[in-house]
Amino acid sequence: MTGLLAQAESATDAVNALLEVSRVNEVCGPEPSWVCERIYDWTGSEGFASASVWIVDKPLTVLIILLLAIIARRVVRRAIDHMVERIASDKKHAEEDEAARTAEEGRTWDPERLADKMKQLRERTERASQRATTLGTLFKSIATTIIWAVALMMLLGEFDVNLGPLIAGAGIIGVAVGFGAQSIVRDLLTGVFMLIEDQYGVGDVVDLGDAVGTVESVGLRTTRLRDIAGTVWHVPNGAIARVGNMSQLWARVPLDLDVAYDTDLDEAMAIIKRVADEVWQEQGESTTVLEEPTLSGVQAFGADAVTIRIMLKTEPSEQWATARLMRKRIKDAFDEAGIEIPFPQRTVWVRSGEPDGENSERSVRPFELMPPPLEGEGADADSADVDH
Repeated sequence: MTGLLAQAESATDAVNALLEVSRVNEVCGPEPSWVCERIYDWTGSEGFASASVWIVDKPLTVLIILLLAIIARRVVRRAIDHMVERIASDKKHAEEDEAARTAEEGRTWDPERLADKMKQLRERTERASQRATTLGTLFKSIATTIIWAVALMMLLGEFDVNLGPLIAGAGIIGVAVGFGAQSIVRDLLTGVFMLIEDQYGVGDVVDLGDAVGTVESVGLRTTRLRDIAGTVWHVPNGAIARVGNMSQLWARVPLDLDVAYDTDLDEAMAIIKRVADEVWQEQGESTTVLEEPTLSGVQAFGADAVTIRIMLKTEPSEQWATARLMRKRIKDAFDEAGIEIPFPQRTVWVRSGEPDGENSERSVRPFELMPPPLEGEGADADSADVDH
């Protein structure tokens, strides 16, 4: 009998507990908060418990979400700032090392030239710092947008806003915008990677395929450069399939020089090497050769000339001025040594006589095609004939 009574009391307690849970769920919702449960247990009032959800529970949850978002934003921004500082510091140390090497090598340089070189190094360091700062600002903006978007969705969920239709609508809008602005998105993403990889910067001479010139500005969507004729090109970053940068670290001048077949090649190569060494030793303001020129030797046998190649390693963007200076000086040196830079020549056989007669006599005389006479010399075209 005692056992039956105990079982009955246990069953009654279980039923009462279930009823209590059901009343709490009715008052505080299917997922009651700790605040609502405690207030209902303390007061037994459904009104106080229901009011506590909007007076205490919801504001407290909103406050916690906002605090977490603010903390996450600060942590992420600080991490990005640390990353930017590290990138800028590494680049600064590398440039300082290069500046020290330049100062050591430039003891014999002209003071103005050494000052210009140091200025270039400072500009490169500043460019790296600006690039890192730009990337840091971009990443912080993206991180802030993502954090607050997540916080907003959590807040809407706390107020029982159905996020399903909102997410679906945002997805549809995103797809529509994506189709309409996919080229802009591609330009922006390409611009970000260009900044990260430091493919080029302001002042660099680059080849972007359809446009070649000096970079005037680099943006996230477009790159602006000016070609040798002064035309300004605006190139969308997404349209750039390849980048050829002719202004980074160093440049090379492959100089091919033609001499006649009857030239003493050893003498010609000695003259070319001597002129190149003179340019190397001079270290001109805009024709800085970084190391001893390399004489490759005979490069090719052409129809009218033998080609000799020499290679010079120069400062970035100085390869064109160096090549022009080398051509002028080699031409002067060849003229002094009597070495000919040949022009295209052909031998033509001219037949004379009656073409129809079987026994007609024909005379054949070759002549060499020469360049047309200069205006004012009064040379007749027939005077170019040379009998062999």
